[in-house]
Amino acid sequence: MNHFLHRYGTPLTAGLFVVSAVSGIALFFHWAPRSFHAMHEWLSMLLLAPLALHLWKNWKPLVAYATRRTLYIPLALSVVAAVPFAVLAAKGGGRAGSPASHTVALMTETSLIDLAPVFRSTPEALLRHLQQRGYKASSTGQSPSTIGTASAAPASEILFSMMPERRSVPEAGAAAP
Repeated sequence: MNHFLHRYGTPLTAGLFVVSAVSGIALFFHWAPRSFHAMHEWLSMLLLAPLALHLWKNWKPLVAYATRRTLYIPLALSVVAAVPFAVLAAKGGGRAGSPASHTVALMTETSLIDLAPVFRSTPEALLRHLQQRGYKASSTGQSPSTIGTASAAPASEILFSMMPERRSVPEAGAAAP
């Protein structure tokens, strides 16, 4: 085990750190976020295992840093740098969350009147559709959030139920039905 720690602890930490750094930079600049998001999350979690090996291997130098008190300032600065991001996210500010989740949240607070053009429908048709599906919708001025509360259903469920069904497009050269 000791041989494994000395041979692979630091290289695995460095390799996964590079992957985490590259994917983090790509996410920061919004370069192909769908490609990098899961990679960044999962491989950053995987990074914890070789980090533990690295810490185990380098425990004595780490204790020496703590004894000389040179460890505390970088740790404190790291926490101080992280706190504003956590506070901003907790208050709902910043860029926390995906644009898609923000869009859905906004749409659930929008009236059927304003949603109708998005769904290529009329407010009255959306209202009838929701009523036929058993939701307690009484007015085109209601939002999916309000209808969801009255119907004991999540607002996103109400919103998604209004989406038109996807129709398959005939392949090139195929006869239309």
